[in-house]
Amino acid sequence: MLSEQDKARISAAITEVEQKTAGEIFCVLAKDVSRYREVPLLWAAVAAFIVPPLLVFLGLHRLALASIFTSWTDESAHAMEGLILRALSAFELVQAGVFLVVAIIVAMPSVRRMVTPGALKAYRVRQAARRHFVAVGARLSDAEPHILIYASLADRRVELVAHDAIHKAVGEGPWSESVAAVVDGMKTGKQADGFIKAIGICGAALAKHFPPTGAPANRLPNTLLET
Repeated sequence: MLSEQDKARISAAITEVEQKTAGEIFCVLAKDVSRYREVPLLWAAVAAFIVPPLLVFLGLHRLALASIFTSWTDESAHAMEGLILRALSAFELVQAGVFLVVAIIVAMPSVRRMVTPGALKAYRVRQAARRHFVAVGARLSDAEPHILIYASLADRRVELVAHDAIHKAVGEGPWSESVAAVVDGMKTGKQADGFIKAIGICGAALAKHFPPTGAPANRLPNTLLET
């Protein structure tokens, strides 16, 4: 996703800021975090519930009624049964057709990605970032502050996960700026520049509150991980 030159720039930025702090910064760039396979079924179900009643509201049911009453006889009970049966059958057929058509359309990757609710994208990216953070944190002790900058290209979402000690010392300001920097980089097609700016912001916050206590331990790789 990124060129080797861009990866080298990001690695150099991490190395530079970690010289000034006891903290660690780790970056991940994911192509996507989910296929959102449930989204076509969601939209198909919503459409199947909404479209048929909407057609009735628009008056299209009158065509069916007209065809029934043209053959109206004295056997009113049988006529009413036929009316109900035809109405229900037509409703179910339209409902099934709408469900199938919408499911097929939304199943196309580009459409599915476009109509996936933003809240669901944010949730999936947040969960993926936290899994990476836990996996990375397993290599460190609780006394070693670390930050994960996680971005998903397809979802256009960024999550920054920081050690509890960092949150308590720094607050939320630098993290919002860092996330905005990476998002801007993705929007402009300059992902590496966004990461480098975010690394600089995070590095400055770490250097202020967690100055180096000796030679950098460098317990985490400085290279950006692509998934």
